[in-house]
Amino acid sequence: MDIELWWFLALPLFFALGWLAARIDIRQVVHESRALPRSYLSGLNFLLNEQQDKAIDAFIEAVKIDPQTIELHFALGSLFRRRGETDRAIRMHQNLVDREDLSEEQRLQAMGELGQDYLKAGLLDRAEAVFAQLRDSRLNDVAMRYLLEIYQQEKDWAKAVEAAKALPDHESVMWRKEVANFYCELATSALASSKYDETQKYLDEAFSINRRCVRASLVQGDLLAAHARYEEAIDVWKRVESQDPIYLALVAERVMDAHAKLGRIEQGQTLLRSWLERHASLDLLDEVFHWELEKEGSRAAYDLVREELRRNPTLLGLDKLLEAALLHAPSEQRGDIEMVKQLIHGHTRRVARYRCAECGFKARQFQWRCPACGGWETYPPRRTEEYDLAP
Repeated sequence: MDIELWWFLALPLFFALGWLAARIDIRQVVHESRALPRSYLSGLNFLLNEQQDKAIDAFIEAVKIDPQTIELHFALGSLFRRRGETDRAIRMHQNLVDREDLSEEQRLQAMGELGQDYLKAGLLDRAEAVFAQLRDSRLNDVAMRYLLEIYQQEKDWAKAVEAAKALPDHESVMWRKEVANFYCELATSALASSKYDETQKYLDEAFSINRRCVRASLVQGDLLAAHARYEEAIDVWKRVESQDPIYLALVAERVMDAHAKLGRIEQGQTLLRSWLERHASLDLLDEVFHWELEKEGSRAAYDLVREELRRNPTLLGLDKLLEAALLHAPSEQRGDIEMVKQLIHGHTRRVARYRCAECGFKARQFQWRCPACGGWETYPPRRTEEYDLAP
């Protein structure tokens, strides 16, 4: 193999060029590292080690040294908000919004962060004002979702409807359910104020969005009952069985009151018993038990609960059975029954709550909207024990 003379001349040149390039890169790295505040690097190190308190102190020092670090302002503001230090987060993001050297993109981002700070702090009016300014910008969809949450917290259902319909996916199943509930809120408020025409208008809107809206059927029956049209109200409430039978427990009391107004209590009891036979429910059992006890006596109520307990054994059912037994038991046995009932009742308090199907939040009262996660119709009238026994 022949070796050309120029190879020997080129090799030193290549080494020299490589050494020169390396020196230039090293100088650039050193220059950039020196340009960054030392506290900035310390803050990053603290974050990586999950030492957030020390990281915040380091970042604050870095901002004092180099106030032009926009990204650091955003990072520090978000960190304050996650820690619950909303006052500091608000000041940080407000300073960004007020700066004149920000690009339009950065200003929109800063306003979005500021709106979230206000929302986290519970300053709903200020948060609403910020997100309203972001409408028709590139952050429009994000702003509308936050506005929707704000209007729900403020119970401004008309604005909530408007915000939900402005979302790009407002025709999805989820939003149909939510918007139908917004209209039901408006209908319930109008009915309470005896504004019957408005009530019907809102109910029509709710049904147009969700034909299977159980809540709209409940309010529709209430509207008919307010006009003493009890027969029609009963027919409307009966529709709930085909819409979602789990909500029959909410209808039971209304149905019996309407039958009582018509002088047909026995017919109402028969209807409730048929519902209970087809759709086991502790709340429905409680309503049937109440009317059986009032009209037929303690023995009939006892037999009803005993039969239901055989079909669906539950602690809450047993508690109801002991209540009926206590009423017609001989006086010498009542002490023992009362003692057992108190023991059982102590255990049933744990399983007598309602539970959100989405987040698992429990409460003693039924809610159309979960107080914890904000989900609509995720809080069905089923006791915790019924969930635990469900296959």
